[in-house]
Amino acid sequence: MEKRIRVAVADDHERFVRGLELLLPELSGGRATVVATACEAGQATRAVREAVPDLIFVGLRLPPAGGPRAISAIRQAAPQARVLAVTDDDEPGPVMEAVRAGAAGVLSRGADVAELRQPLLAALDGWAVLPPFLLAALVQPSPPQTAVAHLDEADRRLLRLIAGGSSTNEIAGLLHVSERTVKRLTASLLRKIHVSSRTEAAALAGSAGLV
Repeated sequence: MEKRIRVAVADDHERFVRGLELLLPELSGGRATVVATACEAGQATRAVREAVPDLIFVGLRLPPAGGPRAISAIRQAAPQARVLAVTDDDEPGPVMEAVRAGAAGVLSRGADVAELRQPLLAALDGWAVLPPFLLAALVQPSPPQTAVAHLDEADRRLLRLIAGGSSTNEIAGLLHVSERTVKRLTASLLRKIHVSSRTEAAALAGSAGLV
């Protein structure tokens, strides 16, 4: 007997949630059933803790703080479950944040039902699902100059200080702000240039000719 797949959906798009509730049982031949839904992050963590799903769909715009943060919380609440991020657009940055937060794949909400069938089946079978725009970004990443081109002068200065090996305390002194503010600014900068650590940021700054 095939294992039943318990699915949870955390998304503030009611039509999308309802569509999955109707589509998944039919698509999977009755194997998959939506056992919990939520429209905001706090509700989602409670729901998945109680429902113990096998697979969770999380919208990247899930309020109040967005999908990546919600994914981290949901992964802690339901560590046994695989999480699939759901995105509205083709911007790689937020999607990569979701993957770093623990998403095992990404589903494009913009696809019509026919286009959703294959990715959904793959997700139900345990495969990692990635949309074409993300695969393209991974295979052909942006040149370093492009990655930093949109930064303002304050971000560029911070990036140079990080690349130069300045500590959080040293940067706070140079910028005349608190260490807490430096940590917040650094986290924001890492998101903007799509890296996950100060070391990666320093390498990117060097490649882009900022240091």
